[in-house]
Amino acid sequence: MPAVIGLFICRYSSVAWMIGWSLILEYTIGGSAVARGISPNLALFFGGEGKLPSFLARHTIPGIGIVVDPCAAALVVTVTVLLCIGIKESSMVQTIVTTINVSAMIFIIAAGGYIGFKTGWVGYELPNGYFPYGVTGMLGGSAVVFFSYIGFDSVTSTAEEVKNPQRDLPVGIGVALSICCILYMLVSVVIVGLVPYYALDPDTPISSTFAHYGMQWAVYILTTGAIMALCSSLMGSILPQPRILMAMARDGLLPSFFGDINRHTQVPVNSTVMTGVLAAALAFFMDVSQLAGMVSVGTLLAFTTVAVSVLIIRYVPPDEVPLTSGLQESIGSVSSQFDNDLKGTASTDIGYSVVSSKEDNQLLIETSESSIEEDIMQKPVIKDDNEEGRRKIAAWSIAFVCVGILIVASAASVEGLSSVVRLILCGLAGVAVLGSLVVLAYIEQDNARHDFGHAGGFQCPFVPFLPVACILINTYLLVNLGLGTWFRVSIWMLIGALVYIFYGRSHSLLKGAVYVPAAYTQ
Repeated sequence: MPAVIGLFICRYSSVAWMIGWSLILEYTIGGSAVARGISPNLALFFGGEGKLPSFLARHTIPGIGIVVDPCAAALVVTVTVLLCIGIKESSMVQTIVTTINVSAMIFIIAAGGYIGFKTGWVGYELPNGYFPYGVTGMLGGSAVVFFSYIGFDSVTSTAEEVKNPQRDLPVGIGVALSICCILYMLVSVVIVGLVPYYALDPDTPISSTFAHYGMQWAVYILTTGAIMALCSSLMGSILPQPRILMAMARDGLLPSFFGDINRHTQVPVNSTVMTGVLAAALAFFMDVSQLAGMVSVGTLLAFTTVAVSVLIIRYVPPDEVPLTSGLQESIGSVSSQFDNDLKGTASTDIGYSVVSSKEDNQLLIETSESSIEEDIMQKPVIKDDNEEGRRKIAAWSIAFVCVGILIVASAASVEGLSSVVRLILCGLAGVAVLGSLVVLAYIEQDNARHDFGHAGGFQCPFVPFLPVACILINTYLLVNLGLGTWFRVSIWMLIGALVYIFYGRSHSLLKGAVYVPAAYTQ
């Protein structure tokens, strides 16, 4: 991972913009959703929500029914200030908070497991069975709570601050995701086994579960752990967002204001403050149920786009790529040197023309740039008909996989379809997906797949099977999200499209980049 951009690596600025805009949705709104959970937990220390100080308690705005949460906004502001101080200081606080959080979860698993074995796990002994809503209900719920896993990918946003990112980032992502997944599953198994799912308090499910068994002393321990968990998750959401904005600003997709870095703290303060202000405003006005679905859409869209990009890079990478910034700067410095040498020169013979005016000077500069670019590409580009055919087959196979998965997921999820229509759509689309997957597994991957956009280190394994499985699961979860969520996300994406059309497209660095064959950039 050569830079901070993490997921934000794409050949075309429009695709890069879509991923970046989706990540803004993921991190900023994810942080807001997490912050909304602070008030119910904090209220337990005061004896209930009704006893919270008025300046921290939730209030309903008369007439419009919006519930504002000043405590959530205050927490976002506090975390934003901490992140502005510096990455080392915030990492130290994050370590302390995470330690308390993990200790609380271990206590839940140990104490809850003891109570469960002692009482017989009453939560699993339900009249209608433990799995009343089946696989469809489980996957529908997974689409909503998916945002609880966001943050593991944010490790990539700190690539510039890691000594050995090629080795450390993949290890960090894998270890973090594995630990979180194991702890999440164990806590869920224990809590749902102690109390039936329908009897859980949606605001404070863990603390209320132990209070149900008379362990009031444990409520304070668990509430402390819950608050620390919210703070840790909030820091994990807000930390990467400014770096995404900084990467987009470096590429010209956003104003340079977002790319400024404080010289003392080495933190993108402008982007951090803007992220904090937006997250605090959303946490103040919007409800968790509204925010959670939007976060899931943003996260799943970004991950799906990355999975598709892996297939494209492995099978049909671009024939031409922009020169690295170092080479482009070299060309620019040579041009600048020519410009300085020619100042004050009335007439200079360059072998095939005489420079005697400002226009001729510019012609020489452009000629020198062209010569340098031609020197970079002296190798002949060999066209292979078999290679062209392979690329076309791979491209069509990837397209069939994506379209087929969308049809399968939609037909399996949409209500109102007859069983015959559902079976036909799923059958035809499934055959197309499986056939295309077999083709991708059979044909060779591109010869330049190890060079394009790769600086050494980790590479995605089990291609094409793993990316296709990722696309299938993510698409099914996306389809299962409600229409209200998609309406709000559509507004967000429309705003992003307008920003890109009227600013990002015209200011993108890719617009003026020098493109050369991918194999010649090494």
